[in-house]
Amino acid sequence: MSVPAAYIGVILIWTTTPLAIQWSGDEPGFLFGITSRIVLSAILALILISALRLPIQWDAKARKGYLASGLGIFSSMLPVYWAAQYIPSGWISVLFGLSPIMTGLMTPFWLNEKSLSLTQWVGALLGLFGLVVIFWNNAAMGSHVIYGISAMLCSVFCYSASGIWIKRIGSSVSGFVMTTGGLSVAAPLFLLAWFISGNRWPETIETRTAGAIVYLAVIGSLLGFALYYHLLKSMEVTRVTLIALITPVSALLLGAGLNNEITTPAIWWGTGLIVSGLVSFEFGERLLSKLRA
Repeated sequence: MSVPAAYIGVILIWTTTPLAIQWSGDEPGFLFGITSRIVLSAILALILISALRLPIQWDAKARKGYLASGLGIFSSMLPVYWAAQYIPSGWISVLFGLSPIMTGLMTPFWLNEKSLSLTQWVGALLGLFGLVVIFWNNAAMGSHVIYGISAMLCSVFCYSASGIWIKRIGSSVSGFVMTTGGLSVAAPLFLLAWFISGNRWPETIETRTAGAIVYLAVIGSLLGFALYYHLLKSMEVTRVTLIALITPVSALLLGAGLNNEITTPAIWWGTGLIVSGLVSFEFGERLLSKLRA
């Protein structure tokens, strides 16, 4: 696939994923939605691995990588699906956009990398201020907003920590094999959580719900990861990062258009501050260097 097509594909997938998450848990519940998605994704990934005859490494670093990936999927996706009960789908993309900033704040402590620059600290503060604007102006919607935002922040932390853990392990496993290993670890954990919760297989599943689950399993998980890793290998990381600046806005517009979600001025202001924070965090140093030159 061409790089531009892959780039557009990732934008579309990341834009539609939050709304599909909300739809997949409408009737049977959020736990059924995420469990069925991950189990289906794991089965399909294993089938593809076998069909493509991709080698699966089993050395110590690879096993640790699969564990880190699987625990990251479980600990980050579960709060997202739970939060989707309480906040609009567009907010999921906006709040998850804080993950690069969260990763940057954690990296100096866990990977012994250089401390954040001034522009990165400015970006982090802008992101935090944007979060405060969204929370403060929408707290009147009820305590469920607090629960949803808190769950999303927990998800962002677990997602960032998992990525840093995988980087510390330093495994040479390919992206798709690592994804397959992570899904294979996460699937039993979700099945166990579903069993402990006492949930049963739903008597009926609406067409929209079933379609959202299949879409997330095939397009959101497998194709999305494949296109994302393809972009990382084919172009600069900074250009790939631009996707995180586009999807919060497009996800808000999609939620308003297809799910009748309310977008207040405060939400747009908060989103603008978070996106501005990402720009400052990722590109601030380069922009300053060009201005000085």
